[in-house]
Amino acid sequence: MDDPLVQQRQLVEQARDAHVRWLTDAVDVDLVLDVGANRGQFGRGLREGGYAGRLVSFEPAAGPRARLEELAAADPGWEVRPWALGESEGEAVLHAVDEETELGSLRPSSEFGRAWKDVMSRTREERVVVRRLDAAWDELAGGATRVLLKLDTQGFDLAAFRGAGRLVRAGGPVVALLSEVANLAIYDDVPPMAEHLAEYADAGWSLAGLYPVSFERASLRVIEHDAVLVRTPEPSPGG
Repeated sequence: MDDPLVQQRQLVEQARDAHVRWLTDAVDVDLVLDVGANRGQFGRGLREGGYAGRLVSFEPAAGPRARLEELAAADPGWEVRPWALGESEGEAVLHAVDEETELGSLRPSSEFGRAWKDVMSRTREERVVVRRLDAAWDELAGGATRVLLKLDTQGFDLAAFRGAGRLVRAGGPVVALLSEVANLAIYDDVPPMAEHLAEYADAGWSLAGLYPVSFERASLRVIEHDAVLVRTPEPSPGG
């Protein structure tokens, strides 16, 4: 018999992906920035869903990036950058998990994370380059004016968002945002979901959809959500 939690996740992913496909059309996205691309699952889903515009994927971990580069090599509109994105330029230690998903985070796993998945206590370290998105924008833009920014950085989304600076503020080119937010932190010092969403709201973003990503099997609590956000409309004059 199929695992009910696996079935639930598949259904949620289908709903989220359908929402993202609709959103890229609705706001005329001409560039997708896929931050935390892993092996290219998100980019492949976009292509299968009909998105034909430019796609730039960021993956600092060497293992999954090798598979990502193989996937992107056959697609002239798909570029790969070997960076993590954050609030400051420089280098950092990536805590990479040696398992099929090859996840990695700039934060060490939390006590809860190690209890949730034993493999998270067995990591190796890689030194990686960290860039601010706004500092790298000129070499990425290629004339794009309407950008979907997808963040899946295993606990580093707010830092990557802050490093986008003016790009994610009113008048900037980012017009849609997809971010993973934590209800239960599997990495140390991850801001809770409420703090994530509050900071996005303060920067002019409104929630358009919330999709549970993973669950704690024992309690059935949701661990993380994918949050879809759009620009908060400017107040009408005199309104």
